[in-house]
Amino acid sequence: MVSIRDVAEKAGVSLGTVSNVLNRPEIVAETTRQRVQAAIKELGFVRNAPAHQLRAGSSRYLGLVVLDITNPFFTEVARGVEDAANEAGYIVILCNSDGSLEKERSYLHMLEEQRIAGVLITPASNDLSDLQRLYQQDIAVVLLDRPDQTQSLCSVAVDDRQGGALATNHLLERGHRCIAFVSGPLSIRQCEERQEGMYQAIKTAGLDPNQVIVEISAGTQNTRAGEQCVETLLHHERKPTAVFCANDLLALGVMRGLLQRGIQIPNEMALIGYDDIEFASALSPALSSIRQPKYLLGRTATELLLDEMANREKHQHQHIIYQPELVIRTSTFLMKNASAF
Repeated sequence: MVSIRDVAEKAGVSLGTVSNVLNRPEIVAETTRQRVQAAIKELGFVRNAPAHQLRAGSSRYLGLVVLDITNPFFTEVARGVEDAANEAGYIVILCNSDGSLEKERSYLHMLEEQRIAGVLITPASNDLSDLQRLYQQDIAVVLLDRPDQTQSLCSVAVDDRQGGALATNHLLERGHRCIAFVSGPLSIRQCEERQEGMYQAIKTAGLDPNQVIVEISAGTQNTRAGEQCVETLLHHERKPTAVFCANDLLALGVMRGLLQRGIQIPNEMALIGYDDIEFASALSPALSSIRQPKYLLGRTATELLLDEMANREKHQHQHIIYQPELVIRTSTFLMKNASAF
């Protein structure tokens, strides 16, 4: 590899002059600066950024830790993060925890070793001790798509209880009285709160949740898991007439499984998802869903992180909660009289 010493010898200057060209070019005479820059270009010299950051005590990297990068929801969130970070001169390192606390901890340790400037994270559990430890070491941390009940970290999230209630009320208004809830692990905060919103909506409607809800655990939140739930759904003794899925990937899997078995949507089974990812409107039938401001979540969280990094002493934690929106499409459209099949 080409070193700074090679550049100095090529340009006929001292190591200190090359260092000044790289770090404080304004103090170097123009002719000397041009000679050094020409040597850098000719030799193909690339600065060792981690070493420079270690010496300077600063970093231009941000960590983004998400639950599942294969979920288009997180892809759109990441786009918001990247745009805001790029505008501020930062590079984003993307880490996918797969909802594993062990994998999350491994990534956090790696980011800490890299002297990361700040971390944006959708935690895999309710245990925030690792994040609070990072914060105490002057690494800025913002919770993404997750409120902080302790108020000890900045957070940006969506009101998932309200989202669960919106989906449930929509199905109740169309006459459904036996509704399956297909969800990933309830240890994931989003799944738990969407379930809580569902229960609350049914109680508010004067109904017994234990008589209305059929809970089906998918284990994970992808299309394959959703499709694997269809047999349980169709053979349940209480015969649900509608399905509320905790995200759109689960809903896609359920839809595929139902259609393969000749079940008409929504005439025989209504279906609603959550997130309103891009393909939801392109499905046939188009998928009703609960829309989240995905890009805005990522961008707002990054702006909070940048503010905390720049104003550590004066920064005050903020806890921003966005409201979800019901998007009605043909997978639940005009289902007035629910009937078991």
